[in-house]
Amino acid sequence: MATKPKHRQEPWNKDRIVGQKAPLKLREIWAIRVRLQLRGKLRDLALFNLAIDSKLRACDLLSLRVCDIAHDSHVNSRAVVMQRKTRRPVQFEITEMSRDALQAWARAAGLRSSDFVFPSRSGRSPHLSTRQYARIVHRWVQEIGLDSSGYGTHTMRRTKAALVYRRTKNLRAVQLLLGHTKLESTVRYLGIEVDDALEISEQTEA
Repeated sequence: MATKPKHRQEPWNKDRIVGQKAPLKLREIWAIRVRLQLRGKLRDLALFNLAIDSKLRACDLLSLRVCDIAHDSHVNSRAVVMQRKTRRPVQFEITEMSRDALQAWARAAGLRSSDFVFPSRSGRSPHLSTRQYARIVHRWVQEIGLDSSGYGTHTMRRTKAALVYRRTKNLRAVQLLLGHTKLESTVRYLGIEVDDALEISEQTEA
């Protein structure tokens, strides 16, 4: 009795770009930021700026409440968040540009201290979901002419860390900014090439 040929299932990642998502370059950051400013997208501008500054994972970023980053209606210049994945605190700066955007968004949305910074409009979740956030990020990069398949929510987490590393080559500083427990994780996360490692080694006297 002849056996039926098995149905060959296509791999989930067929025709997709997988692996680490690229960080944004400085000119791309400003292209998105200016576009959001010109369109008066208060929520998106606040979300974009805070995502860049905080370097938080999507789950931690979207879980932020107003009281986590502000006091008496004034957005703080620094904040500390307990990371859901590692259960370790991480501190981040909030630049003046981000503070202005966040305060404008909070006023427009009528947010109170106990409210989520980015409440959901769908009603299914009290705050933006990671899926909604991913769609928003894809829209941002598409609108400035980038292929959205190469970018994602981790793009936002990696962007400022990559800029700091490129300017300083200080892995320990980037490790602290990302809240990594191991330096090896930071090396992998940044995708440091052999040439970068050699350059750091050449600049270090034994």
